[in-house]
Amino acid sequence: MATATVRKAPRKVPSKKKTSRTYEGALRYIFSHTDYEQMLRVRYNRDTFSLDRMHLLAKKLGDPQKKFLSAHIAGTKGKGSTATMLAEMLRASGLKVGLYTSPHICDVRERIVINGDMISQAALTRLICEVEPHIEKLSKDKPTFFEIFTALAFTHFAREGVDIAVIETGLGGRLDSTNIITPAVCGLTSISLDHMHQLGNTTALIAGEKAGIFKPNVPAVSVQQAPEVKRVLRNAAKTINANLMFTGDDIEFSYRVESSRQQGCHARICLTTPRSRFEHLSVPLLGEHQALNLGLALAMLDQLKVAGFKIDDEQAVKALANFKIPGRMELVSTDPRILLDGAHNAASVQALMRAVGQHIPYDSMVMVFGCASDKDIPGMMEQIAGGADKVIFTKSQNPRAADPHELAAAYEERCGRVAQVCETLTEAMRIARSAVSREDLICVCGSFYLVGEAKKLLAS
Repeated sequence: MATATVRKAPRKVPSKKKTSRTYEGALRYIFSHTDYEQMLRVRYNRDTFSLDRMHLLAKKLGDPQKKFLSAHIAGTKGKGSTATMLAEMLRASGLKVGLYTSPHICDVRERIVINGDMISQAALTRLICEVEPHIEKLSKDKPTFFEIFTALAFTHFAREGVDIAVIETGLGGRLDSTNIITPAVCGLTSISLDHMHQLGNTTALIAGEKAGIFKPNVPAVSVQQAPEVKRVLRNAAKTINANLMFTGDDIEFSYRVESSRQQGCHARICLTTPRSRFEHLSVPLLGEHQALNLGLALAMLDQLKVAGFKIDDEQAVKALANFKIPGRMELVSTDPRILLDGAHNAASVQALMRAVGQHIPYDSMVMVFGCASDKDIPGMMEQIAGGADKVIFTKSQNPRAADPHELAAAYEERCGRVAQVCETLTEAMRIARSAVSREDLICVCGSFYLVGEAKKLLAS
């Protein structure tokens, strides 16, 4: 198996001036830094998204990203699902696996995971206290929340001696904070319109930003993409001599949707390479789009074999048998039936509506919807209209959340239908519950922030 040199960081004597923080205090400190996830308009350039700043912070922490091997995943939708499936399959082969994803749903510690366990509150507090003096010395150009958290994740993975870490990009790829790693393999999920203010208003421009994770002589795998996206990705890979492969073209891959008495409607995939043969493998997550994501995860797993990792295919497949991810087609209540999904752009909502239609019988769907104001709102409205019988627009507590009255106006203008508006999720859920019978379905979607708030509300 491939290995990385992991050096133990020298024991540091705590400074007398260093502030001792509780876990809550430590979180308040890092959340006090610029958080682009909470901002409505962000300029996307080397000032706001600075890899130089990220490199400097990492250097002060001993360049932890150089002390473990990694797999890097970018794309518009499906990154979290692909990353988590890949991490689970690697873990099932006996490896110690780190997983870095964003955003979180209920607990910020969900972003930093090793072998399925979130970083402990104590460990996260220690790391924040350690990085704080370095941050404070950068008085002119302090790192952002995401840069700090990425640095903490890399430091945690290095010190815990992971065999490999699966890293999901936050925004884009080229200027993303995670892009200081040199991975063993890169993966690209489906690319569609999202974050247009930052990444560009065409899929070709967005693809160029996503392709920024490519590295010279590092294999890259992508799901099938639109022709204009494929051209951009192939040109970007050729420019830096990265070996780019597409599932279904360069890698033998196929899937089908079938129905059985035991499993109901579900997808199965086949993927074959000179090293791997996965036949009629059942996709653990609902929706055809998850078949593409699993194909990508398996193709990346195959490339890690080339890199020297010893992968047990049988154990990897077994790991997927009972695999679930919170906030992805998650049925959290049966009476009434309540489904949560983090679909947050037009393509994701379309995939959700299709998956619900295939997998969940219902008489009527009441959708509780709220999204960020910088999304492709007309596109999302059109997809909602294709599946929901009643729509209740609301908003999460995220400052980027769109005004539900504006969403309702866009929905009526685009689709010619009237929707209800609630200022709070609590009120929206109360009305949704009163509007459904046992055979109906409540679907909450539009953003992971809304899904996270719904999970907390339903658990209270």
